[in-house]
Amino acid sequence: MICLAGKSLHKTYSDRGQLIEVLRDTNFEVECGELVCITGKSGCGKSTLLHILGLLDDPDSGKVLIGGEEVSSKMAKANQIRNRDIGFVFQFHYLMEDLNSRENVALPMLIAGSNKHSAFQRADELLALLDLEQRVNHYPNMLSGGEQQRLALARALINKPKIVLADEPTGNLDPQHSMEIWNLFEKLNRELGQTFVIVTHDAELAGRSKKRYELRDGILF
Repeated sequence: MICLAGKSLHKTYSDRGQLIEVLRDTNFEVECGELVCITGKSGCGKSTLLHILGLLDDPDSGKVLIGGEEVSSKMAKANQIRNRDIGFVFQFHYLMEDLNSRENVALPMLIAGSNKHSAFQRADELLALLDLEQRVNHYPNMLSGGEQQRLALARALINKPKIVLADEPTGNLDPQHSMEIWNLFEKLNRELGQTFVIVTHDAELAGRSKKRYELRDGILF
């Protein structure tokens, strides 16, 4: 079953009066349960593609489908779709500094309308799954870079999303912590069937995935 798709995506930016074609007739599909990597040179449009797939931006033309349904960031229910169906992990963790680990992870579930008890219970389960059970009451500034990114991953998983989109998730980590995060992606994909689409500049790590694309000249190869 196709979980996420982009059909004939076009995206152009204007830079100092010059039009830059970032995506041109770009097509992309990921089946439920897959772990897919997208690589490419810096500035080639990988993040732009991910933002479009995650309803954070819209293409100039083309369409995005989640579970076969066409979606757009301009839809009235776009926020609900993002919160319910898509988990995000970015290069920078974007954690709330005044919330502890449990509260940070539970936040998207609380926003979705769940009660505090259920959200905190689910958060504790994820923190244990990602080996952060000893950090439940810690604040982000008390955690290492690798722990902060694991916390961001737990937050992305809290609503049991159809897809997790990760944009350079190991970009700010040293090789040891990068490998830890990557191993977690693979574990969650293998054991829970979680679908991942990961943008990375690290060709070595991307080479571990069964399906890999390279974005070049606005087209996925």
